[in-house]
This record gives sequence, structure tokens and C-alpha cells, in this order.
Amino acid sequence: MTASISIPLWVFLFLLIVTTWAILYLVFIPSVRWFLRRRINLVLKEISSRLDIEIRPFQVTKRQVLIDRLVYDPHVIKAVAVKAAEENLPREAIQAEILGYAREIVPSFNAYLYFRLGYWIAKKVAKLLYGVRVGLVDNEELEKVDPNSTVVFVMNHRSNMDYILVAFLAAERTALSYAVGEWARIWPLHTLIRSMGAFFVRRNSSNPLYRMVLERYIHMATKEGVCQAVFLEGGLSRDGKLRNPKYGLVDYMLRGFNNEEDRDIVFIPVGLNYDRTLEDRSLVRALDPTAHKRSNWFVFRTTLGFIWHNVMLMVLNKWHRFGYACVNFGACISMKDFCRKRGIRFHRLGKEERFPVVEDLCRELMDSIKHIVPVLPISVVARTLLDNSDEWLSEFEVNGHIYRLIENLLVRRAPVYVPQRGWDKAISVAFNMARLRHMVKESEGKFRADPESLDILRYYANAISQWMGGDE
Repeated sequence: MTASISIPLWVFLFLLIVTTWAILYLVFIPSVRWFLRRRINLVLKEISSRLDIEIRPFQVTKRQVLIDRLVYDPHVIKAVAVKAAEENLPREAIQAEILGYAREIVPSFNAYLYFRLGYWIAKKVAKLLYGVRVGLVDNEELEKVDPNSTVVFVMNHRSNMDYILVAFLAAERTALSYAVGEWARIWPLHTLIRSMGAFFVRRNSSNPLYRMVLERYIHMATKEGVCQAVFLEGGLSRDGKLRNPKYGLVDYMLRGFNNEEDRDIVFIPVGLNYDRTLEDRSLVRALDPTAHKRSNWFVFRTTLGFIWHNVMLMVLNKWHRFGYACVNFGACISMKDFCRKRGIRFHRLGKEERFPVVEDLCRELMDSIKHIVPVLPISVVARTLLDNSDEWLSEFEVNGHIYRLIENLLVRRAPVYVPQRGWDKAISVAFNMARLRHMVKESEGKFRADPESLDILRYYANAISQWMGGDE
């Protein structure tokens, strides 16, 4: 009974690994899951009590369940059968392709990460970089929105900061689901973004199977009441002007909408603007067809240098925020009211009948956004410098032109944001920012636009071009 048994070292190591794995799998991992699930449930309970639009069951459903539901959606199954017949391919191969698309698109929303980590990061970053302000918002109208409806925030796209800014401002009301492009699929960023409820979109894909899977996911999320945020322009504005609307995502939301049976879909226009867009020079440079493409190493090195420079300014107590980031909210558009007034039913319309209606709706939304994009100090300064680009002006003359421009904008009922400290201070800060960024040349106490920075000045001036009676 006490005799020793000798076994090879490799057998001992194998048994040790198996035992360790069994302990982790059967004891440790279930305990950790129980602990995390308990924390998540506590967060959900706390948050649901204060959100205007509660988190939907769809958002907390296991990701694999949503993937299976999407893969075996009747419309997707039909598309698989059609392609298999047309190309004489086995259904299993096409089904595997569909599964890959579903895994790529479907998010894995984590309420704890969204409201504890994501909200904290968004708040800190937004307030660190900008003076965040909400200019126009009709709280009474927002409170009238049926909390059971599907709310869709429709926005212009100025910067990648838009995701952070709007998520931070909306976190007191609801959890937003974004459509993000290929840039967000970089490891490990994609895991964090997916856990925040975002879903990935191949914006230029013409693959009909992929588009079908994407359409059915958006249809499911919309039908289940998931609050979403859509950049109607489809991408970042590179010249500062509002781009023409893209209709795809809105069409997916409305394609099967039955205004008599489904929950209402409410679109809320949102206008965004910044005194400084972090990627402004890169966006403007993309307009130059002769500019050679920057290498990934150059982009990484430049970004790192920008961060390091600003960190050192913070250490030396010489750093200043990048002006204001302002958000305005427009009048809500209820799809039930929209359908009732026009006497239409989207779920009965074919593509040729439906698409013109969707186009009209998107243009109406874009027109609403156009009239609520905040007028900020840097846009006024840039417009003034461009209008007088051939003249040297004293600081007094510059201020005179600026205030006349502000008066004209107010007469036209433009959404001019008036800072609490008044326009004198705000204009002074914006003008100094333009000087520090070499947009302004100075000589003997007089100023004019730097000829080499006209493109970047035009970018900021174009944010208010809709109020100037023409575009640059």
C-alpha cells in the first residue's frame, strides 16, 4: 500500500495540465461567470431605473443566440437557396459564408462595460479635450417620445470624436448602438467596440449576401426597439460641408415597417460641430488627388508625436482645450405620423415605390440637421479671414468684421452658440488658436489669412456655409 510508483515526467506533466484545466473549467470559470453576471445584473437594475429608454432584451441576449437567429432568418435562408441554385454550390459552403458575416456584424453588448467603463472614458476624454455644450434641445418634446419606440439619432459626421461625444451625452437617457466602419476592426479595439454595442459595416461592399445579412440584423435590432445612432452622410466630411445623405441603413430600418402593428420608429436629428476637429488636416489632404498616400508608420508616428506634444504641454501646465464641442437636437420625426400623413405602408411597398419615399425622408432629415449644426467661434473666425484674405487688418478691424458676421447670422436665425463667458472671450480664444496653428499671418500688428492654410480655413468656414448664401 505504501509502495512508490514511478511514471515518466511527460505523463506527470500531462496529468497536471488536465487537473489544472478541470479545476479552472469546473470550479474557477463558473465562479467568475457567476460573479460577473451578478455584477452585470446589478448594473442593469440600477441603470434601468433612471434611463428614459430602457435597455432592450435584444441587447442582453447572448451573442451566439443572435448569430443563430440571423443565420437562420427566413430571408437569409431564401437568399442562400437562390445562390446555391444559381451557382451550383453546396448550401453548406454558402451557409458557412453567412455565418462569417453574422459573426462579423453582431455585437456583444455588455452593460457593465458600456455604463461603467465606456461612459467614464467618454466623459473624461470629451471634457478633457473640449468644453462640451448642448446648445439646442427641446426636453419637453423628447419626453413625449414613446419609451417603447425605436429611437434613432441621425447625425452629421465631423470627426471620429462624434462616437465618444454623443455616447457620453446620451448615456443619461439610453444606450446607443452604432454602425462603425472597417477602421474599428483592429485588434484589440474591435472587442471593446463590439462590447459597447456597435456593429461593423463594410460600407462599400456590393456582395448581395453580405448586404442581406446586414439588412436582416438592422431589421431585427430596429424591430426589437434598440436605440441606434446613424451618420446619415455615410462617412466623415472632408471639406467641412454636409454631404449628400446615404439611404441604405434608413432603408433597412423601414423596409418591413408596419405602422399599424410595429413599435414606432422616431428619428431625432442631431447637429455636431467642433472648434477643432482632431483629424482636420488629414481630411482636407484627402481631397488632393496629387497627394501621395501616407504610410501606416507615418500615421502612427505623427499620431504618437501629437499625443506626446500635448502630454508635455499638460505637464508644463501650458496645455489648453481645443475650444468647444457643441451638440444641437432637432425636432423628432415619428414614422407612424409620417406614414399616416402620406398614406403609405412601407411593408407593402416594392423597392421602386419605397426608395423615393426613403429618399424624401433622408433629405428632410438632412435639411433639419443642416439648420441645427452649431455655429462656433472658429467657423466665424475662419469665415472672416477668408472674406478678407487679400487685406491686412488690425485686431480691431478683425473683431468688427466678426461681430457684423455674427449679427447677420443671428438675423438669419442660425443656431449661434453664445458661450457663458460671452463672445469677446470666445472669439479671442478662437483667434489665438488660429494663430497658434499657423492659419494667420501677422505683420506690424496686422493680420491676414495665411495663403498656405486657406484649405483648412475653408474647412472650418464651410461648417456654416449653408447660412452664407453659397458654398466655398
